Amino acid sequence: MVTFVAGSLPSYAQYPGFDAPSNGVAGNVAAGLVPVEAQVDGGTVPIGATAQVVVLFRNAGTQPVETGQINLYPSSTVSANVSLNQCAKEPLPSGAECAIAIAVKGLQAGPWRLEMLMLHSGRTRLVTATLSGTVEASADSSDTLSSDIEMIPDTLDFGNLTSGQALVEPVILRNITSQRIEVSDIVIRANANSGFILDENCGALEAGEACVATVTWAPRNKGPASGVLVVNHDGPTKVASVTLSGEYLPETVEQAELFPEAVPGKGLLVSSQEQFDFGDAVSAASTMTVSLVNTGDSALTLKDIKVSGTNSGLTVSTSGCVSGLKLEPIEACPLSVTWSPTRVGDLLDDIQILHDGARGVLVLPMRGTAEGTVSQDSKTIVLSEEGAEEPTRIIQGNDVTENTEKPKVHEKKQQTNRKANVANASSSLDGLRITSFSSKRAIVNGPGGSRLLFDNEQVMLGGVIWDVKIQKNGIEFANGADRVLLLFDRSLSSINLNSTQSASVASSNSDDSGN
Repeated sequence: MVTFVAGSLPSYAQYPGFDAPSNGVAGNVAAGLVPVEAQVDGGTVPIGATAQVVVLFRNAGTQPVETGQINLYPSSTVSANVSLNQCAKEPLPSGAECAIAIAVKGLQAGPWRLEMLMLHSGRTRLVTATLSGTVEASADSSDTLSSDIEMIPDTLDFGNLTSGQALVEPVILRNITSQRIEVSDIVIRANANSGFILDENCGALEAGEACVATVTWAPRNKGPASGVLVVNHDGPTKVASVTLSGEYLPETVEQAELFPEAVPGKGLLVSSQEQFDFGDAVSAASTMTVSLVNTGDSALTLKDIKVSGTNSGLTVSTSGCVSGLKLEPIEACPLSVTWSPTRVGDLLDDIQILHDGARGVLVLPMRGTAEGTVSQDSKTIVLSEEGAEEPTRIIQGNDVTENTEKPKVHEKKQQTNRKANVANASSSLDGLRITSFSSKRAIVNGPGGSRLLFDNEQVMLGGVIWDVKIQKNGIEFANGADRVLLLFDRSLSSINLNSTQSASVASSNSDDSGN
């Protein structure tokens, strides 16, 4: 018979192997994983910098322990993530220790605190540790909030802009954490007239990875401009920003020079003269020629050549510089302009040369003073010239020869050059003017004096044998395929002169009878 005495301990308590289960738990003999230090001093972390804080754990149980998920709960002044987990490599034997490194980044000045919770397979199933410290700030950044994405530079100042050329600056985005960060959006918050334009292609950034965004500033209004480049991401701080600033102070506009400055990759059209100056006391048709030269490093094409005015008597030659002509670098072409004054006085006009080079247009002034006019009714009209397959009569000394053979293909160019050198159809009749005109004969006056011409006869003028045909309105000169028509001004005819004189006499007699 066994007797129990009240207040006495059970007999099995005298033996170590029979301890109560609660005593083992309270004494941490079978607790499992425990922190070596429950309160870890993380020290001082500079703002924007990252510090590594190591937390040690020990297996206080009798069986190996496996670790599981780790959760971190940092204060708002820091961000944290696990940079090293030695405890997860293999089950931790009884009595052994393992280390876990926590990357703590300072975001804002002040004290910081971090609670760490880790699951394990020990008896308590959960172990905690507390990390604390201080985020230290520099003298000028006590209120600065750092981000998980480093912005380089953190302030983008375009300075003072005086020209109309847009400025382009880069902004580097770098992931300074040990985790992947997804950039969801990058925008510029600024006034619509500030002129800031963003170009970027940033997406997910791995640890330490960077990308570049470019900001173009093309201001529209005079004065200061400001804005903010905002980056939205899925990191702990969720946002990063860069302030934008600049001031546009345009220079006073000056008068544009006649020839622009050279531009890389563009043709540059210049003229051998800055203007067409026909001089003073002009009373006859006058022609001036200038050279248009491409001084750029690329080819250019002439688009159009035209005179600004319409009634000034100016005519642009259809040879040399013409629309569609392509000029290679250092290549030139001649531009000829003829002025036949239509009124007495000063000539104030311009010629416009449009092209696809720098600036796109070249304007040359045309100046002169006329003391007489040139009748447009008695000018020379070139109907056709330089026929390749027609016989041509030329002068060689005192002999007249006629080439009746049809030129071969390889001789056409040589014959054309020979004709131009010996007798140019349009120039050989320059200065001729019909002073008397009838259906069968006419009198022409020119530099060599007056000549009487008959219909259907041959005459030598300017070193060229011409076939004369008197037409209704003038004289047609033909030489092979060269045909030139010299018009007759009817106001010079004797009929008109007699009619005018008769009208004057009649008017005079009427006045006398009235008196």
